[in-house]
Amino acid sequence: QVQLVESGGGLVQAGGSLRLSCAASGSFFSINAMGWYRQAPGKQRELVAVITSSGSTKYADSVKGRFTISRDNAKNTGHLQMNSLKPEDTAVYYCYTEARFSPQGYTYQYWGQGTQVTVSS
Repeated sequence: QVQLVESGGGLVQAGGSLRLSCAASGSFFSINAMGWYRQAPGKQRELVAVITSSGSTKYADSVKGRFTISRDNAKNTGHLQMNSLKPEDTAVYYCYTEARFSPQGYTYQYWGQGTQVTVSS
């Protein structure tokens, strides 16, 4: 099992910045990927950003150029730097991981509890 601990959410004004962090713990062999999803009231959960163990990244078009995802493999932690925040970024943000428990094994997904990000105008 993989357990995720999130931090960094809060209230900021439009144009401000926040840095979300996610720490993974457990008996996994490796974390294959780490990412962030978000869900606003009345909307579907959407992928914000994802990063693989090799450093390859992918972003939603709505955040491209403003958000940066990173990870520290030695510490099993991930970060999402959010700049130029907009009111439409307001949502609950969830850390997401894909963990492998043996070499060449299948990956399994886990979710954090979520952290609230609120951007005021």
